[in-house]
Amino acid sequence: MAKHIIYQIFPRTFANYNESRVHNGSIEENGCGKLNGITSKALGEIRRLGATHVWYTGVIRHATTTDYSAYGIPKNNPLIVKGRAGSPYAITDYYDIDPDLAERVPERMHEFESLVKRTHKAGLKVVLDCVANHVAREYHSIAKPEGVKDFGEYDHPEWAFSPLNNFYYLPHQPFSTEHFADSNTGERYEEYPAKATGNDCFTAAPGREDWYETVKLNYGVYYVGGGEKQFDPIPDTWQKMRDILLFWCRKGIDAFRCDMAHMVPVEFWHWAIASVKSEYPSVEFIAEIYDTSLYRSYIFYGGFDYLYDKVEMYDYLRGVTSKDYPADGISRQWQATEDIQSHMLYFLENHDEQRIASGFFCGSGSGAESAMIVSACLLSNPLLIYAGQELGEQGMDMEGFSGIDGRTSIFDYWGVSSLQSWANNGKFDGRRLSEEQRRLRQFYVRLLTLAREEKAISEGLMFDLEYVQGDGFNRNKEYAFMRKWGDETLLIVVNFNARDEHTQIRIPHAAFAYLDLQEQESVRMRDLLTDTIYEGLSLHSEHPLEIVVPAWKGVILKLENVKQETYKLL
Repeated sequence: MAKHIIYQIFPRTFANYNESRVHNGSIEENGCGKLNGITSKALGEIRRLGATHVWYTGVIRHATTTDYSAYGIPKNNPLIVKGRAGSPYAITDYYDIDPDLAERVPERMHEFESLVKRTHKAGLKVVLDCVANHVAREYHSIAKPEGVKDFGEYDHPEWAFSPLNNFYYLPHQPFSTEHFADSNTGERYEEYPAKATGNDCFTAAPGREDWYETVKLNYGVYYVGGGEKQFDPIPDTWQKMRDILLFWCRKGIDAFRCDMAHMVPVEFWHWAIASVKSEYPSVEFIAEIYDTSLYRSYIFYGGFDYLYDKVEMYDYLRGVTSKDYPADGISRQWQATEDIQSHMLYFLENHDEQRIASGFFCGSGSGAESAMIVSACLLSNPLLIYAGQELGEQGMDMEGFSGIDGRTSIFDYWGVSSLQSWANNGKFDGRRLSEEQRRLRQFYVRLLTLAREEKAISEGLMFDLEYVQGDGFNRNKEYAFMRKWGDETLLIVVNFNARDEHTQIRIPHAAFAYLDLQEQESVRMRDLLTDTIYEGLSLHSEHPLEIVVPAWKGVILKLENVKQETYKLL
C-alpha cells in the first residue's frame, strides 16, 4: 500500500498574490486566494513535491464579516465572527462553498467541482473537512437539497436537552457577548435562549478563549446531566450529519479530516462511517483527536482509518528539536502506539500548530530536517505537510485577530510571503524564492519522494537501533533505525545537535536476524538525500559503522548491491 502524504492547503492564503498585508485588512485591501487559482500547474508541482493527497481547508461556507447579501447569502453579525475573514470552522452552511474563494460567487460550487476534477487529473486525492462538533451561531443553509431541514429548525428551545434537538439550550438565559466583544461598536447580537458553545461551554456568557462563534451540536449526550446517552432511536443530528457526508462524497471527495472528532461520541462515528462506507467503500476518515485514551476506540469501534499523533510523536519531536528532550525518547513514542501504528498520522505543521521556522518553534525551516526525516521514514504510516512548511514559512505576521503567534492566520485576509514567492503570480515556478528556500524545498522534494517511492519506507520492516548504542553515539542528540523491504536496506541516522556528530552506530545480531540481512565487513552505501557515496562501511555486529552526520540533518543510507570486498575501510 502506498504511503499517504497529505499536503494541506488553506485556499484563502494559498493563491493570494496581494502583497499589501494591511493589519486587520478587508478582502478588498489584502485580497483572498481563489479555488480557480489552484491551477493544474500548482497541483502538478504539489504532486512533484511527493504528495498523494491535498487537504482543502476552509472550503465550506463559514461566518465572515464580508457582505455577500447581494448574492442572497445572509450577512453575519460581526460580534460573533473571529477576525475579518472568520473562522473556517464556524460553518454557516454545510451544503455551500465559501464565496470568498470564488471568482464568480454564483458559480462557487461549480468552481469547487472543477477543482476536484483538476486535483484528480493531477494524480492527487481530495481531503475535505468534516466539522461535526459545532456550527456557526448563525447557521442557516440556503443551498441544502430539497427536503433537507436545517439544524435547529424543529428544536424545542425550552428544553435544555433532548435527542430530538440539534442544539443544547440554556433556558431562560440570554446569550451574552460581554466577555469577548467590544461594546462600543454599536453592534448587538441577540440569542434567546442561549445555546451551548462549541468547546463544551455550557454557559450563556463564554469568554474570548472559548469558541464563542460556534454552537455545540447535540448527538444525544446529556453532558450536564452526568453524561447520559440517548441513542435509541437514532438522534436527528446523526441523520443530518451522515447525509452531509454523503453529499460531499457525491462531489468526488476521497477522504474527510474530521475536526475535533473526540468531542463527538464514538457511537455516532461507528454508525456514520459504516453507513458512508457501505456506499463509498474507498472513502477514508481522519480524526483530529488529542485524548490518547480514546485512540483505539475511535479506530476499532469508531471506524477511523487514521488519527492525529500530536500528543505523542508531534509533541515529542518538537521537544527534541527545540526543548532539549533526549532523542532516544522517540522510541517510547512509537512504541506507545505500536499496535495501531499504521493508523497514526504524523506531522510537524498544520494550521493549528506553530510554524517550524517561527521564533516559537526553532527559528528556521531547516532546523527541523532531522525531525522531518523521522516523521517521514520511521514507519509506513501517513504524513501531513502544511503549505509553506517546505519553504520555511515563519508565520510571524501580525495579521489582525491572529497576532504574532507563530501561526499563519485562519481568521484574517492575508498574503503569505513564502507562498507568494513560490507561486510567482500564478506561474508556480519558484523563481522568487531565496537560495535557502530553494534548498529547503529541494530537501522536501527528495524526502517526500523517497517516503512515497522507496518500498523500504512505504512498506518495509523497521528496526530501532537506539537501545543498543553506546560510546561514540550521542543518544541525547542522535537517533538511528533501519528499514528493509526485499533486497533493499536503509540505515537512517539523524542529528538533532547544533554541531556535526562523528558517530559510531552499532547494529546488533537481532537486527540482522529480524531483517534477514547478511553481516559484511565492508559495504558501499549511498545517501539518498545527497547522493553522497560512502565506501568501506562496516555492516557487522562486531564493528560499529562510522560516519559524520551534519548538524540538524540526517542521512538515509542505502546499501548498494556491489562486490563489497573491493572497498577499503575509510
